[in-house]
Amino acid sequence: MASTRTQVYLTEEQRRKIDQIVAVEGVSMADVVRRALDCYLATAVPNPRSALEDTFGALSDIEVPNRDEWDRG
Repeated sequence: MASTRTQVYLTEEQRRKIDQIVAVEGVSMADVVRRALDCYLATAVPNPRSALEDTFGALSDIEVPNRDEWDRG
């Protein structure tokens, strides 16, 4: 697997936690970051269309103001 060198900035807390994992598991920091990124990327990406369809009409009792009342700024 070919790799690309990438630089990122971590918070002190993120770096501390990664360093703990590195010490406990005996792996490289790069390996920890790659595994975390793989896990993140494997999660399902929400589909905006299905989200809208699933929630359409969820607030059936909501009162929407008349367009004449909208602030046209």
